[in-house]
Amino acid sequence: MQESVNVFALSGSLRQGSYNSAALRACQSLAPAGMKIEIGSIADVPLYNADVQAQGFPDVVQGLAARIQAADALLFATPEYNYSVPGTLKNAIDWLSRLPQSPFAGKPAAIIGASMGPVGTGRAQYHLRQIGVYLDLRFLNRPEVLIGSAHERFDTEGRLTHEPTREFLGKFLLALRDWVAWHRR
Repeated sequence: MQESVNVFALSGSLRQGSYNSAALRACQSLAPAGMKIEIGSIADVPLYNADVQAQGFPDVVQGLAARIQAADALLFATPEYNYSVPGTLKNAIDWLSRLPQSPFAGKPAAIIGASMGPVGTGRAQYHLRQIGVYLDLRFLNRPEVLIGSAHERFDTEGRLTHEPTREFLGKFLLALRDWVAWHRR
């Protein structure tokens, strides 16, 4: 019998019609039995400022940290801005990494990304993996989910309609479930 797996997911995009947020919603619908994916938001995380931190961590940061700590795994969906992760995602990570007890340390994690270009966020994912080394995240290495030509894979309502991508995401989620199980051992 497969144990339940709770995944907390964050999209690095704040855009309402984001392909990355749509990809996370597709993951919710494709999750294998026993896996629950909750999608959080970084939209209200203020710009990092050490002077603000000196007064205490914002409630939104503490709330995100609690949800990450409670999850069995973390799933990032990152767009690629200027060959890297978006500033909004990096900002949220910067806040969370400064908490006295890191919510990231030892946490199984995975990355997906969607873009209109053919590379599908490969460079951003590489940079996020580099950031994750310092954070002590335990990233799933394979399979990599690089959804290129996203405008051809999702419909105007944000539903993933490209069947090969849906099948691949399903396999990816099974691998993530197995990755969490491996870390539990």
